Amino acid sequence: MKLLILLPLAVAAFAGSAFAAEPFKTVKTDKGEVLAGDKGMTLYTFKKDEKGESYCYDKCAANWPPAIAASDAKAEGAYSLVTRKDGAKQWAKDGMPLYYWIKDKKQGDATGDGMNGVWNVAKP
Repeated sequence: MKLLILLPLAVAAFAGSAFAAEPFKTVKTDKGEVLAGDKGMTLYTFKKDEKGESYCYDKCAANWPPAIAASDAKAEGAYSLVTRKDGAKQWAKDGMPLYYWIKDKKQGDATGDGMNGVWNVAKP
């Protein structure tokens, strides 16, 4: 009887970890395949950031909104979490914080790539 109860729980636990959704997906753009977040919007990295540290705040963050993680998000594989000055957690890939570009309007837009020589699309 215990086996009949424990077996479905074990299967559910395994499935939950084995099939946990990655926080991001890959989309095709005119820049090739890029990393995308919410609603398939292209993600970017900022050359002035350092691994594990965001330097995009205030006006910068208004134009380049950080990819904020849910409160229960967990780092996994190449994806980590960076703590911002306000305590919010921001997604990072390979240690580099991720951002959206306010002028991208639909999935596949990558209009921020190369902006001011310091913004690049995030590659999967």
